[in-house]
Formats: sequence, C-alpha cells, structure tokens
Amino acid sequence: MGFVSEWQNNYVIKQVKNLKLPDFNTSEIIRKEIAFSGKVQKVGFRLEVYELANRLGLTGWVENLPDGNVRTQLQGEREMIDFLIGFMKSLKRAKVKNVIVSELGILEDEKDFQIKE
Repeated sequence: MGFVSEWQNNYVIKQVKNLKLPDFNTSEIIRKEIAFSGKVQKVGFRLEVYELANRLGLTGWVENLPDGNVRTQLQGEREMIDFLIGFMKSLKRAKVKNVIVSELGILEDEKDFQIKE
C-alpha cells in the first residue's frame, strides 16, 4: 500500500469514527442492494461504506465493480440503512451521480459486514 492510499484510509477511518450519528428510532429490519455510480472508486468510498456499516451494526458487503461503480448489500434497521445511503451521497471527495436501490429478502445467517475484493 502506498503512502497516499494509507493516508486516505486513515483519514476515512478517523472521519467515520468521529462522525456524530443521529438518534435513530427503532425500525424494521430490511435488506437493500445499492449501486452507486459516479466518481466512487479510488476515493475511499468502499472503505467508508464498510466502516460506517460496521459502526451502525449493519451486515452485508460492499464491492467495486469493473464499470467503476460500487455495489453494496446492507441489512439492518431501515433508518440506519437510509442514513448510510444519504451520507454516502453527500461525500464531498466522491461524486455520486446516481443511486439505484433494490429491496431484497433478509439473510438470516449473516453476521458481519465485508469488503469483497
């Protein structure tokens, strides 16, 4: 890992750690697949999804796609998933142009959140 990417990763981790989360109301458990397009690779986007999903207690995964987009599946409380989507759309160092959201069925045995390589 080069100096720039290490610095960027440390920056992303610190940003998420210091983020003031809102008080969430309890909401239903859901699963969504989200595709983010725009300038969402090589800016720490995938790591930010991973760190924020873990902080929110969500399960699922995130991956870079060959076409330059990022796809994630998130499972957890609806309000927390909606917060994560809105937060990612607002990132200044990324330029999210389009977001496609699909509702999926719950995966009962999923325990954590992963970055797919």
